[in-house]
Amino acid sequence: MEGPAESLFDVRDILEERKSHIMIKDSGCGGGIRCEKETIAGSISQRACVYCGARVVLNPITDAVHLVHGPIGCASYTWDLRGSLTSGSSLFRNSFSTDLREKDVIFGGEKKLAAAIDEIVAQYTPTPRLVFVYATCVVGVIGDDIEAVCRKKEAQHGIRVIPVKSSGFVGAKPMGYKLACAALLELMGDAPREKRPGVNILGDYNHGGEIWIIEGYLRKIGVEVVARVTGDASCERLMQAPSATLNIVECSGSMAYLSQQMEKRFGIPALKVRFIGFNDIKTSLVQIAERLGGGALVEKALALVAAEEAHVGPIIAEYRARLVGKTAAVCVGGAYKAIAMIRLLKEFGVRPVLIGTQHGSAEDYAIIRDFSVDGAVIINDTSPSEIEKYVREYKPDLFVGNVKERTLALKMGVPFVDFNHDRKYPLTTYEGMINFIKELDVTSNSPVWKWARTELTE
Repeated sequence: MEGPAESLFDVRDILEERKSHIMIKDSGCGGGIRCEKETIAGSISQRACVYCGARVVLNPITDAVHLVHGPIGCASYTWDLRGSLTSGSSLFRNSFSTDLREKDVIFGGEKKLAAAIDEIVAQYTPTPRLVFVYATCVVGVIGDDIEAVCRKKEAQHGIRVIPVKSSGFVGAKPMGYKLACAALLELMGDAPREKRPGVNILGDYNHGGEIWIIEGYLRKIGVEVVARVTGDASCERLMQAPSATLNIVECSGSMAYLSQQMEKRFGIPALKVRFIGFNDIKTSLVQIAERLGGGALVEKALALVAAEEAHVGPIIAEYRARLVGKTAAVCVGGAYKAIAMIRLLKEFGVRPVLIGTQHGSAEDYAIIRDFSVDGAVIINDTSPSEIEKYVREYKPDLFVGNVKERTLALKMGVPFVDFNHDRKYPLTTYEGMINFIKELDVTSNSPVWKWARTELTE
């Protein structure tokens, strides 16, 4: 891979300001990568806004009303944002908006917001217990005091009405995560709670039912789940979260602030876990058992792992034999997912040669670098032009990404596996590993790519 590495700083299709955001492992390009910075103008980044980040975290709360104070387009953009599955209420699937127009921008939208909350309370039976009010860019510009409106309506109707000051221009998507976590802390309150042995699952949004499977694992080894945060969550269970004795954190990017504050306020320690891949699932279950008492719990965890691996292992091995030696491009949103994906693909015998994320910390990229193969390209805040450049140079056999990358990959004739959030079946946990490796095999070994990849092989 000396060719691609040597050409990094010679190509004309990489902006000068972007070079420090791209790293090639062991290529002599330096040990670090520039990250946690604002997007460079002109790079055509694919990052989402602050408001979108807040909706990602809060939207799966099933019995909440999510009221968008802004133009109708903001509500449309995030309606049923990730299709999270629910075992209870489906209220969260409705999209609510104050639909601000030019007149509201000139004269203010506070009256319209108050009227919208009144209408929601009057028309829905049973009355919703929780309303989140999201500020958008327009609201941040015109200065509506949504906090005052929320306080007034909370007192008037006797329900929780919590403002989320998520104007899109105040930062990037991770700022939305933090603001959502602040809203969750407000819902939980500061009152002391009686502790009970059990965990909160933080950072799983139940896109394909994964949180139910994970809760099943924990139940089998004797661990109670106090609250889900926020996949298939309810207002009542979220308010019980401070009584747990341990937070297990899957998506550390979206839940970092919440886990830190819950440890500070409620004395709940946090444990980072991953339920993607044999090694990570085993390590996570054993560490949870050790934290909650060890001994018999650890034995139960190891027994569960042995039983699951005995069932899943032969199926994985059959598909792995057809994937060994293939290369992959991995472009996802958060660094947590990228790390998990790299480790899982390596277990399947696939070498990730291009790893791109929209967000990640210096610590995250150090881990990605350590887990990556020599010569792999690592990109912070990816753009389509950069993805296209390195796909053409490295010619991966597979492309694993989200919906934003699908069209680009297919136009270049690269087999694409969608790890997006609108699926209705799991791709993590033991069950999800089978689904995922089947997709990798069926996609990459389809005969159609013999005719679709001519441009890359010229």
